[in-house]
Amino acid sequence: MAGRQSDEMQNVTLLGNQGVKYPVTYAPQLLESFENKHPYRDYFVKFNCPEFTSLCPITGQPDFATIYISYIPDILMVESKSLKLYLFSFRNHGDFHEDCVNIIMNDLIKLMNPKYIEVWGKFTPRGGISIDPYCNYGRPGTKYETMAEHRLLNHDMYPEKIDNR
Repeated sequence: MAGRQSDEMQNVTLLGNQGVKYPVTYAPQLLESFENKHPYRDYFVKFNCPEFTSLCPITGQPDFATIYISYIPDILMVESKSLKLYLFSFRNHGDFHEDCVNIIMNDLIKLMNPKYIEVWGKFTPRGGISIDPYCNYGRPGTKYETMAEHRLLNHDMYPEKIDNR
């Protein structure tokens, strides 16, 4: 069993490594994956990341958000510590909210090639306006492409309560 586990986790180098340094610039190369033990079953993996920060590309002021990532894995899955460090790498990165969520989704698609993925950023208000971009992707030519279209067209059908931030 120990040999099997080490084979499955051979690409995971950050988990359990106490000497990891936090990145100071955008670092998609930090993302690591491991093998999904249940590729025959569709299921969601969800991450709630309430401490996301990035910089406004115009003013340089910090933006704060909760990033929600949900995906249906195929063969590979993202390792959570590498995801945490990757998201931290946006701390000094200047991009608009909409760009941040699309970049995150694109990097995760490149890493894992999931069946389906969605990324939703719920940014705290600045100047009295909050921006909550949502993007998704379903593998082309599959039922997941149809699912992505349906979820996008029906996204955010129920208005939020003001107290949920």
